[in-house]
Amino acid sequence: MAYTIPETIRSSATAGERLLFRTLKMFLPDDYIVYYEPEIRGKRPDFVVIGPDLGLLVLEVKDYTKNTLYRLDRDEWVLITSNGEQVSTKSPQKQARDNAFLIVDTLKKDRNLVQLEGKYQFQLKFPFGFGTVFTRLHQKDFIDNGLYGVIEPHLSLTRDEIDPDHDAFTEENLIEKISNMFVVPYRLREPLGKEEIDAIRYHLFPEVRISAEFKQPSPYQDQLLLSLHDIKAMDLHQENMAKQIGDKNRLIRGVAGSGKTLILASRAKLLAREHPDWKILILCYNISLAQSIEQMVRHMMNEPETLFDFDFTKEETLNKSAKHYVQVRNFHSWLRNDLRISEGKIPKMLEKLEQGEAILPKYDAIMIDEGQDFEADWFKLVSQLLNPDTKSLLLVEDRAQSIYKRGRSYLQDTGLDFRGRSKVLSINYRNTAQIVSFAWGFYQQHSVLKNKVVSKEFEGDIIAPQSTRRKGYEPAIVRVDSFQREAKIVARQIAKLHFEKNLPLSEILILYRVKRSYQLDYIAILKQSLEEEGIHHYWIAENSESKRNFQKEQETVKISTIESSKGLDFQAVFIVNANNIPFALEEDIEREASLLYIGMTRAKEYLCISYSGDSVFTKYFDEILEERMKNKQEIVFQRTT
Repeated sequence: MAYTIPETIRSSATAGERLLFRTLKMFLPDDYIVYYEPEIRGKRPDFVVIGPDLGLLVLEVKDYTKNTLYRLDRDEWVLITSNGEQVSTKSPQKQARDNAFLIVDTLKKDRNLVQLEGKYQFQLKFPFGFGTVFTRLHQKDFIDNGLYGVIEPHLSLTRDEIDPDHDAFTEENLIEKISNMFVVPYRLREPLGKEEIDAIRYHLFPEVRISAEFKQPSPYQDQLLLSLHDIKAMDLHQENMAKQIGDKNRLIRGVAGSGKTLILASRAKLLAREHPDWKILILCYNISLAQSIEQMVRHMMNEPETLFDFDFTKEETLNKSAKHYVQVRNFHSWLRNDLRISEGKIPKMLEKLEQGEAILPKYDAIMIDEGQDFEADWFKLVSQLLNPDTKSLLLVEDRAQSIYKRGRSYLQDTGLDFRGRSKVLSINYRNTAQIVSFAWGFYQQHSVLKNKVVSKEFEGDIIAPQSTRRKGYEPAIVRVDSFQREAKIVARQIAKLHFEKNLPLSEILILYRVKRSYQLDYIAILKQSLEEEGIHHYWIAENSESKRNFQKEQETVKISTIESSKGLDFQAVFIVNANNIPFALEEDIEREASLLYIGMTRAKEYLCISYSGDSVFTKYFDEILEERMKNKQEIVFQRTT
């Protein structure tokens, strides 16, 4: 069964398109990708098929009947409409060909996707083709009406060749016909790999782009080619989520590191592109996450349709229309600056809105990240400001990351029913398998919600994460006798990562639970240790202004509370002074377990937890240390014997 994007075809699709969609999905191999009506460079081909052993194929679908056709040639067709009028249109085969060459011309500019030498120099490394599908005409109709004189037989599919209920249909014939639609004289020597398929998607669909290393376009034997490396794009499941969240109200529940925020930002871009006059609002709880989302949206909005025409040397500037229509706010900043009210006045404002005594801004689409942190009244206020005609409300949440006691009934809070309108993201893409296992093991051990883990697709409160199996280092556990010693070790490890392993300082985060006690100023000690190692740093959570001015790409080590790190990720994360978690003055141990879980899952590659005292949680880490030492001794013993 092929992977289709979107997962299901829209209800307004023609009967013929729905038939072909089902047939391609059911009978093409599992590793084939079938796009239905993707938008590519302003065009919407009906179907684009990518097969690892096949290449790229564009299909144009027509629901013409014998009575529709009037006068045909290879370039132009004259058709009879339902009211008897004659209309001229481009030949379906020419439509398919033009769409195919639009895609090919886009991809041929990437030197990683073209042949750099030989007979087919500067042609794509992989074959491409195009064809036309006539869903209401049979082969007999083509022969009787002489249609094969204006349509190449090997570049067309008829009803009897795509309808599984037809006696003449066979899976083998379908695959053979599709394979013969390729118009280039060469075939793939080796199947397309994930990197090459990701590169194709990266160029054709800007909304799936995450990052890439690139160089300025440079001449190569009189050709100007773009050079990209280390391309990162949404995986197919994430892309499907962004493109088929659907209209009206939707809920995405995902584990830490599953790409929830990325999907939300991509969805904002898609809506802004499809509805340029819409006013779109993105809300989240904490200030630093709002800054991060705004930077992500800004990057996506400025992403050119073709990278080849983009000057990477110039500083990005936010597209004015995007800035005007897509607003990113943390909730309290939105209340204060946009609505001109305080949190305490929300109940009164809700009464006024219900009685028609107040007027507040209306939004055509609202998206909420980290929805588990929002209170019931916040949701009620947001839903009151949503355009009733669009009802486009997207909620994104992970209840394992909930650190505030919030009641939760979305139907009651928003007046919108999310049953049957929910999606689950259970794969953690951010963390290595070792970090996923380590963090989830801790959470299961200490969370009172461990018995509410999802057992079926949409049941339960907590979603158990699945790893992408990306391997890495085991999280480090460091126990010492003083925080001064702890800070020096952390600073030295950061210096080693930066100076020896070339890890950018912008990819390193230090997290803490308590900034000072009556005995010690933890942040001051930490900063001093970093300065002794020549490490530049930025304290995100110093105050509201530092949170608003946070720039992840700034070449400094970031220091933050765990709360302010929600939604962010870094290559290396150091959680210091872990003996102050759970915090002595905090009675809600569940909140503290969630906090530490959140902190651990900020790390993409390296995680280190250090402490110089005792708590409920450090006892757990002590046991892991003891187990590691025991296993190490057993390995040494086995070697000596």
